[in-house]
Amino acid sequence: MLEEKLAQLLAEEPLRIQALECVRTLALPDCYIAAGFVRNLVWDHLHLKQNPTPLNDLDVVYFDPDELDEQAYLKYETQLNALMPEFNWQVRNQANMHLRNGDNPYQSTLDAMSYWPEKETAVAARLNEKNQIDCISAFGFESLFEGLITYNPKRTLMLFQSRVESKNWLITWPQLQVAV
Repeated sequence: MLEEKLAQLLAEEPLRIQALECVRTLALPDCYIAAGFVRNLVWDHLHLKQNPTPLNDLDVVYFDPDELDEQAYLKYETQLNALMPEFNWQVRNQANMHLRNGDNPYQSTLDAMSYWPEKETAVAARLNEKNQIDCISAFGFESLFEGLITYNPKRTLMLFQSRVESKNWLITWPQLQVAV
């Protein structure tokens, strides 16, 4: 099962496990490290890279519709920076992100991820209370492990194409294939 394979890949990366442990200390609801943290690991694996591709940032996503402080993420980023300053932590409450994105309110972290421009970016992982790695994906894990970058029609094609180009994914991982 691909979810188990992904959990195993994460378990083999001490720095990623440490990051998952740090995020768990925040005890935020429906909370994961998402996007490149997971996606890039799989793409590195598919390309047989010996060393992990450096991460621009770590996207921490959670869902708390009762959180009134719109600046709470700054406190969480500060806490994570104190624990692991080598990363650029980006923490966002997905219960509020629909406002920025012009969407109907999201119902959960996974629902919010289903609006992200590339389907393979809509993946996330967390370390649960039993020290097991939970992995989620808004679109399944198949296309991620097939080396695809798939357009999500909930966003504009122009945004998708711009991200593929600006992030240099096809240069970093030349075996990837774009699927529109």
